Amino acid sequence: MNISEVRIRKVEKDDSKLKAVASVTIDNCFVVHDIKIIQGESNLFIAMPSKKTKEGEYKDIAHPINPETRQELSDAILKAFEEQN
Repeated sequence: MNISEVRIRKVEKDDSKLKAVASVTIDNCFVVHDIKIIQGESNLFIAMPSKKTKEGEYKDIAHPINPETRQELSDAILKAFEEQN
């Protein structure tokens, strides 16, 4: 997998744990929008795009299927976020 581009849109709300939303282009041919960058208790983390079910639960609609890919995606997104600060 080659992450071709990461675009960051910052969220300008002081009291929000949501810090930004990312779009990631993979292999110059597939894009995933609405990856959230969230401030956790001790660090930033990403949350994949999701939708709310009829039962009120949130389910990811796109996500990595192994830990290595999730880490690669997270590293690229958080690096791009930090570079904008």
